[in-house]
Amino acid sequence: MKITIVGTGYVGLVTGTCFAEVGIDVTCVDIDVKKIENLKRGIIPIYEPGLEPMVLRNVEKGRLHFSTDLKAVIQEGTEVVFSAVGTPPDDDGSADLKYVLDVARTVGKSADDYVLLVTKSTVPVGTAEKVRKVLKEELTKRGLDFQFDVASNPEFLKEGDALNDFLKPDRIVCGVDSARAEELFIRLYKPFTMNGHPVIFMDIPSAEMTKYAANSMLATKISFMNDIANLCERVGADVNKVRKGIGSDSRIGNKFIYPGIGYGGSCFPKDVKALIKTADEYGYSLRVLKAVEHVNEDQKSVLYNKAEMHFSTLKDKTIAIWGLSFKPQTDDMREAPSLVLIKKLIDAGARVKAYDPVAMHESKRILGDTVEYAMDQYEALIDADALMVVTEWPEFKFPNFNVIKKLLRQQVIFDGRNVYDVAEMKSLGFSYYCIGLNTSK
Repeated sequence: MKITIVGTGYVGLVTGTCFAEVGIDVTCVDIDVKKIENLKRGIIPIYEPGLEPMVLRNVEKGRLHFSTDLKAVIQEGTEVVFSAVGTPPDDDGSADLKYVLDVARTVGKSADDYVLLVTKSTVPVGTAEKVRKVLKEELTKRGLDFQFDVASNPEFLKEGDALNDFLKPDRIVCGVDSARAEELFIRLYKPFTMNGHPVIFMDIPSAEMTKYAANSMLATKISFMNDIANLCERVGADVNKVRKGIGSDSRIGNKFIYPGIGYGGSCFPKDVKALIKTADEYGYSLRVLKAVEHVNEDQKSVLYNKAEMHFSTLKDKTIAIWGLSFKPQTDDMREAPSLVLIKKLIDAGARVKAYDPVAMHESKRILGDTVEYAMDQYEALIDADALMVVTEWPEFKFPNFNVIKKLLRQQVIFDGRNVYDVAEMKSLGFSYYCIGLNTSK
C-alpha cells in the first residue's frame, strides 16, 4: 500500500515515519521547498526523541520519501492521503481551514481513481463535509465521477513521547461513513493493533468532536488543579498532598493534576479556543471551558506575581530562567508560559538570562536579543538575583545547590513546577516559592 502525508510538521512527520517503520510506502509532501530538501538530507525540522534515527532508517530502506509535488505523488498511485496541515487559530479563536481545503482541492484536481482523503489535523465538527464538497467540485470540473471517501482520524500524540504514542496507541479513533474506508483503516492500523490496542470506529462528526473533547478535558484538569493550588496557598493547605489524595481516586486518576504555571503548546490553547468558538456559533456557551481558558492565562503570570511580591520592584533585577519550551522533551514554544513570563519581566525593567537544553534556537527566533542566553544552566545563574524554574527538564531536578548558592547574588528560587522539596530548600537557606503551598511560614 502507498500512502501520502500532506504536511511535514509535528503530526505529519511523526505519522509518516511511523507508518514507514511498519513497512508501508510513505511519501511526505510539503510546500516548503527548503524543509523538504533538508529532510532529504536528513535534517529534521523538529525535536522529538527518537524521530531522527527513525527517519534516516526508513529513508535508507526506501520506505520514506519526501516531495513538494502533491499532484505528481497522487498520480503515482497513492490510495490514502492524510491531511496533516496546520489549522492556525483566527483572531476570533476559530480554526483556519484554508490549508485543509487547499489539500482537498489539490486531491480533486489530481486523482483519477478512488482515493481516501483522511483529515489528521484537528478540525471543527463539519469540516469533513466541507472537504467532501471541495473535492467533489474539483472532480466535477474535470468531468469525473468516481467514488472517493473522506474520513477523520484525529491524532493523540504527546510531544516528547510521540513515537511511542503512535506505535503503541491506547486507542485509534476513525470517523468513517463507508465500508471501504473502514477496511482501509483496518489494513493500515493492523500492525499497531495486534497487541490489543483498539480501533474505535464512529461517524465522522463524532470523531472530529472526540479530539477537541479529549484535549479540552485534559486542559480542564490542569486549570482546575491550578485553581485549587492557588487556593491552597491562601488557606494553608499543601497542594502536593491534596493532589495525592484526589489522584488515588480511580474516577479522577493521577494524570494532569500536577499544579504549575499553565499549559501551552500547539494543541490545548488552540483547541480550547476553537471548541468555545464552535459552541458560540451554535448558540451555546461552554462556560466551563471559558473558565478553564481564563484560569490558564492568569496562571502564566503566577511566578511573576510572586517575584514582584518578593522584590517589591523588579527594575534592574537579573532573573535566571531554566526552561523555555512549554514542556520537557520538545523545542516547541507555542503558547509557552515562558513567553508571558519573560515579557512581563522585561516590561518591568528586569534583565533575563535563560537556558533550555533544546529550545534556545526557537526562543532566539521568537524573542531575538531581548534575552541573554547561557551555554548551560549554571552560567545562567551568574550574578542573577533569582532563579525561576519554568520547564521541568530532567537535568534541572537534581542540581548542585551549593553551586547555585555561590552563583546567585540572592538565594531566591521561584519553582513553577514544584520540582524541589520545600524543607530541603529552607534548610539550605533559600527563599523558596512554589505553586500551591505557602512557603512563607
